[in-house]
Amino acid sequence: MSGFEQQSAIDALLARLKEVGWREREAVKQELQQVALAEPNRIAVREYLQAQLKDLSSLELRWEVEEVLEALAPPPPEPEPEPDAEPEQPEGEGQLRMSDLDVVYDDPRGLMVYKHKTADRWFAVQPDPRTGQPQMFELHPTEVQQLKAQLKGSPYWVLGAGVE
Repeated sequence: MSGFEQQSAIDALLARLKEVGWREREAVKQELQQVALAEPNRIAVREYLQAQLKDLSSLELRWEVEEVLEALAPPPPEPEPEPDAEPEQPEGEGQLRMSDLDVVYDDPRGLMVYKHKTADRWFAVQPDPRTGQPQMFELHPTEVQQLKAQLKGSPYWVLGAGVE
């Protein structure tokens, strides 16, 4: 026995589809489609109808059954939307560019400190200890004062950068 309950109804409709003329085919096909769609195990119904296609000698009858099969097919999966790398922002609003920054401290061991050209914002770049890739982060004003105190007298301050 096949894996669905309506097999006898489907067999009867397929037999009727073979017997009726071309004018009545559409109504029988619609009825076959309704019975097939009402079945909870659509996979079994699809497999059964595909097997029955071999017994249909008329190409037109095959087309009718194939239309029912198309209605039973699961919808194709929707493609996942690609995540945006960064939300678009108007030019100049909130975007930080390296051209907006001046280097004020450049230690060859990896630490670089930048000061924004127009705003009183400071940034540090140092390698990530796990990956070795440089990472940039903004410094809080108290961190700037602590950093200046710790690095006072260091030879890596850039001359003319305007740092006290």
